[in-house]
Order: sequence, then structure tokens, then C-alpha cells
Amino acid sequence: MLPVAKILKSNGVDGDLLVSSAYALEDLDPKEPVFIIFDGLQVPFFIQSLKPKGGKYILHLNDIDTLEDADEVAGRDILLDLEDDGSDDLDFTGWTIQDRGRTIGECTGMEPIPGNPCLYIGETLVPLHEDLILSIDEHTRTLDLNLPEGLI
Repeated sequence: MLPVAKILKSNGVDGDLLVSSAYALEDLDPKEPVFIIFDGLQVPFFIQSLKPKGGKYILHLNDIDTLEDADEVAGRDILLDLEDDGSDDLDFTGWTIQDRGRTIGECTGMEPIPGNPCLYIGETLVPLHEDLILSIDEHTRTLDLNLPEGLI
């Protein structure tokens, strides 16, 4: 299980949630559940609606239909089950990773998040999104990215 979002607070009275995430939540498959921990157990929920809002998201999950339900999950992480989904076809493990031509480290592994695979650069998890890729050089095994300020 990997935390992909944080529930910040309720939004309105119908169970909507304001969530923050470093991931593109709109790429998640609504047919696959996300999970919230209750009493040490991973409880599955399905995304009913998702709307971007000022760098965050308004999320509605099944079975969270009231302000009280939403307040109960406020502050919790939303988790994603990382079972194999075929997204590990691209493996940059061992490659040199650059940020706009400046070497920042070696890719030490991949995290196959559905719709948003990520690279480990040391202990740091970095999204591998096509909009961030500047160049891929298979000969030198170098991946040059345009990372947002403050990510590394």
C-alpha cells in the first residue's frame, strides 16, 4: 500500500473531501478501489467523483455521504494497492537521473503506481510523467527531467 493523497477536511455537507496529492489522481482507475485505514484495517472505497480545485482535489468516495462521515476521515491518508498492473514495463533502475542537465542521482527503483509510475532517487519518490521528461538517452542510460522546484 502506498499513500497517494491526504484528506485535508470535509468540503460541503454531502461527504465531499478536500484532498492534497503529489500524484495525478485523475489518472486513477475509478474501477479500482482506494483504501483508508480504520482500526488497523484497510477499508476499500471507490471514487465517485474527482474535481481539481486550486492545486488540490474535491473527492467523493462511495459510502461517505454526510458531513459527519467526511469529518471522520479528515486527516487520514488515501492508499493505493500496488499490485502488478503492467506499468513496470519501463524500468530506469540504475540509470543516471538529471534535472535540467544537472545530475541529481541514480534511480534506485521504480514504484508502479497506476497511471503515474514513480522513480526512487535514493529515498525520494519522484513522479515519472511524460510532461516532466526532457530526454531519454538509452546509450548513456540517462534520463533528464524537468522537476518542479523543491521536489528534490
